[in-house]
Amino acid sequence: MAFMNENVVRLRDGMARGVLSFPLTSFGAHGGLDIAAYRAYLERQLATDPGAVFPACGTGEFAALDEDEYREVITAAVDVAAGRLPVVAGIGYGWAQARRFARIAEAAGADALLVLPHYLSRAPQDGLVEQLRRIADATPLPLIAYQRDHVAFTPESVRRIAEIPTVVGLKDGHSDLDRLQRLTLAAPEGFLFFNGAATAEIQARAYATVGVPAYSSAVHAFAPEIAGAFFRALKAGDEATTERLLRDFYVPFVELRDTTPGYAVSLVKAAARLRGLPVGPVRAPLTDPGPAHLAELERLLTRGLDLVGA
Repeated sequence: MAFMNENVVRLRDGMARGVLSFPLTSFGAHGGLDIAAYRAYLERQLATDPGAVFPACGTGEFAALDEDEYREVITAAVDVAAGRLPVVAGIGYGWAQARRFARIAEAAGADALLVLPHYLSRAPQDGLVEQLRRIADATPLPLIAYQRDHVAFTPESVRRIAEIPTVVGLKDGHSDLDRLQRLTLAAPEGFLFFNGAATAEIQARAYATVGVPAYSSAVHAFAPEIAGAFFRALKAGDEATTERLLRDFYVPFVELRDTTPGYAVSLVKAAARLRGLPVGPVRAPLTDPGPAHLAELERLLTRGLDLVGA
């Protein structure tokens, strides 16, 4: 049985109840953190009742934040959430820096931590396990490992990280369902898994077939109406609505996203701005979409909102 405390129970229940929200971070016109705008944006996001909120993660441009900005972002998320749902803060880089972010998030009142892939280098399985062990030594908060890009755990490594008392789950961004099935079977009862593909709804049905129905939603960051409608249709087994949303909104959105590196965040932020949400531009090295892609994005957004009657 995996480690359980009140925060983990709340997170497990939230994962079953709604999409997982990965909010954007609000920057001003000159690139500085706009914490007032971020709070206003978060209020609108959390009013849609997601299962949990994950501030300062990939969609929130964690890698573009310094430690002071990170502290402000996590503190604001905890304040706005006000105990209504779990707050899972992103941490990352190497284990030494991750421990610093973990302590900041803990002091700010976060409920758990998502360990983003470490910086740059590929590593053997022993190193991936040791990295999590060293982070766990520095904080009592529950940890969720995130595998994507150069981080990929074997079933044996999942068994080993699950033995670390506060490592409670795994976010998967590889979408290798054969491998993921073996990971879920290697993990102890109660270990949390969720789908962290770039646009997770595209593969949500496939993930559910291997016992991983929970997923994060980048679309929730700009169109919670669409994300919520898809989640409800999927949960209810409404294949007609699920396929209509996939065919007419999600697939064209992914095709546009795949045209340019970094659009997994840049396009999401641009869509939020189109809806009047106070998120501002992306920070370098990301770039905002140009006029042609913005026009296509606006057409897609209008179509998606029409599909759900918003």
